Amino acid sequence: MPKYVVGTVDEIPSGGRKIVEIDGQSIGVFNLAGEFFALRNRCPHQGGPLCTGRLSGSLQAGLPGEYNYSRPGEILRCPWHGWEYDIRTGQSWFDPARVRTRRYPVSVEPGTALLERDEGDPDAPAPGLQKGPYVAETFEVSVERQYVVVDVPERR
Repeated sequence: MPKYVVGTVDEIPSGGRKIVEIDGQSIGVFNLAGEFFALRNRCPHQGGPLCTGRLSGSLQAGLPGEYNYSRPGEILRCPWHGWEYDIRTGQSWFDPARVRTRRYPVSVEPGTALLERDEGDPDAPAPGLQKGPYVAETFEVSVERQYVVVDVPERR
């Protein structure tokens, strides 16, 4: 599954979100107290821009007049019709067994790991070119930040 760097950890603060375009798909990446989650930015109800919606929590009542507010910032409400989804699972709040939005795996990786993954054979010529007689001087590069990476399956 291809991995896409969507930004640094610092670009998406706790309680924040970033909407990115990956392989023709709009995806919202959310930071819930240092844990990152990615959802398709399309409400299953009527295709609204789900990830631009309001974030809230869960309000439950055990007895009349007794309320418990929990999970602040973990429930996403579609801006078009108010359908609610759990950011952690993608499940709808009203029918979690049948209605959900697509979730994508997210990881946080150090820049050095990303650099090592992309290096390949440094002596190989670019695709379609032949190795020439001259070699440019190169220097070691390090990337020291933490990056948010989303795994998106290839489209068929």
